[in-house]
This record gives sequence, structure tokens and C-alpha cells, in this order.
Amino acid sequence: MQERKNLNRLLGAALLACLFGLPPAAQAQSGSTSATQGAGAGQKAGGKLSRADENLMREMAQSNLAEIETGKIALSQSKNDQVRNFAQKMVDDHTQAQKELEQLAQAKGVTLPTEPDRKHKAAAKKLSSLQGDNFDKRYLAQGGLSDHRNTHRLLERMQSRATDPDLKALAAKMTPIIEQHLTMAEDVTGSAASLSGSMGPAGTSSTSSGGGSSGGAGKSGVSGTSGSSNSTSPGKQ
Repeated sequence: MQERKNLNRLLGAALLACLFGLPPAAQAQSGSTSATQGAGAGQKAGGKLSRADENLMREMAQSNLAEIETGKIALSQSKNDQVRNFAQKMVDDHTQAQKELEQLAQAKGVTLPTEPDRKHKAAAKKLSSLQGDNFDKRYLAQGGLSDHRNTHRLLERMQSRATDPDLKALAAKMTPIIEQHLTMAEDVTGSAASLSGSMGPAGTSSTSSGGGSSGGAGKSGVSGTSGSSNSTSPGKQ
């Protein structure tokens, strides 16, 4: 009786194998493989970033937002043409960088900050309280040199540690732009320091005044160095 039951089971399994064209073991393996492939395809299609990559994107957004805000403050308060030209480029370039970052974030399902964090807001508030040479020096030291050095280190981390290829590619694209900004900041900082030393405390706020020899030197220095900075910076990259 038991042998008959076993025979019936074998016949049933053989019949199923004939109907589907595969042995039962192969059918099971095929079903498992299909399910695994389907799950992998779903993860790839979703483009979900790791938490570490999301954090890197948010850090980059904060960097862009801070540069845009301090650049606008400089355009409003600085009387130095070189500083204003530098600030305008910061606003333009970081606005474009933020747009590209937002496009990537939307494609990856990441929500980015829309305003600077508390730390950057406090720094911007302190910057806004300054005037004249003190403002220019602080803006160049903070928004020009320190912040861009931090941003450059962030981009290096993104290229070495990020797992998403699109994020790594965006970091690689932005790196030479930040390097150009650093070169410009160094040039403008050096020029502003030279003008301040030769003209005295009122140097950058009275570049249009004529008459004395120091006033004439001030006008020549501002216009000549500004043009030199704009033309030579890209070549230093």
C-alpha cells in the first residue's frame, strides 16, 4: 500500500514536469532567481541613495546657500569693486550649482534644505554688522577662503566616499569651479590688503576720490587689479 502511494507521488511529479517542461527542482530554482532579479531591478530603478550620500548632498546644499547669502550681502554693503565682482560670481556660480544639485536630489528622492542652517545664519548676521574695510576683509576671509576650502574638502569626500555614480560625477564637475573660486579669493584678498595698506583706513571706501597721490594710486589699483584678477584667475587652474 505504501509503495503504491509512493508510486502515485512519483507519477504526479513526473506529470507536472512534463507539463511545464522543467524538472521540479529546476522550476523552484528558476522561480527563486526571477524573484531575486526582480527585487534588484526595483532597487536600481528607484535610484535610492544611501543615508551617507544623502548627508553629503545636504552638506553641499548648505555650502551653496551660504555662499549665495554672503555674496548678496557683499553686493549690498561693499564699496570695493573687486570684492563686488567676486561676490557676484559667487552668487551666479553657486546658484547654478544649487540648481544642478536640486535636479539630482529630485531624481534620487532626496529633500534638500532651502535656507542656511543656524551656524551659517549666525555667521552671515555677524558679517552684516561690519562696514568698510572690516566688512571686505571678513567677507573674503570667510566666504572667499575659509568656506571654499571647506567646500573643496567636501567635494573630495564626495568623490572618494559617495557610492552613487551620479553624485560622484557632480562632485567632479564642481571641483574645478571651487578651485577657481579659491584662486580668485586669494587674488582679491591680496589686492584688497595692498590697497588698504597704501591708502589708509578709508582706502576701499574712497576709491573714486582724486587729488592726492594716494587717491590716484587707489583708483589705478582698483581698476587695474580687478581686470587682472578676472583675466588671470582661470589660467591658474
